[in-house]
Amino acid sequence: MVDLAIIGWREWLALPDLDLPRIKAKVDTGARSSSLHAYDIEVFTRRGRDFVRFTVHPVQRETKTTIHCVAPLHEHRHVKSSSGHREYRPIIRTPIELGGERWPIDLTLTTRDAMGFRMLLGREAIRKRFLVDSGRSYLFRELVPKRKKKRRP
Repeated sequence: MVDLAIIGWREWLALPDLDLPRIKAKVDTGARSSSLHAYDIEVFTRRGRDFVRFTVHPVQRETKTTIHCVAPLHEHRHVKSSSGHREYRPIIRTPIELGGERWPIDLTLTTRDAMGFRMLLGREAIRKRFLVDSGRSYLFRELVPKRKKKRRP
């Protein structure tokens, strides 16, 4: 058996080509694909190639931080949400960094306003790379943000 690194049910990861140095993701082995909370999604053509531009609020429960992204469109795919709703979503292929590794994943773009996490990391993205310990979180500390100490008056 191959030794695989262990990740928790939620992890901090990076999407460097999207200028997202850190985003909290829920690891969901029940979901086949990975998805990113995006809005103002617009597909356009440049020099004969399809691209998608979109906006991301990378921080949970906060809308001040805004990242504008552009990526080549990989494809469109029908995806069934956890509520059973079927949606036709744009897919991008972009590198992810987690646990000292970097590899490309397919990422669906959709509005996840009602969801607790801005990103969902599905089983296709972690297959043959990691095992998931559902009782632990943030096992890779390099991207965990440092907490600001509260000053006492």
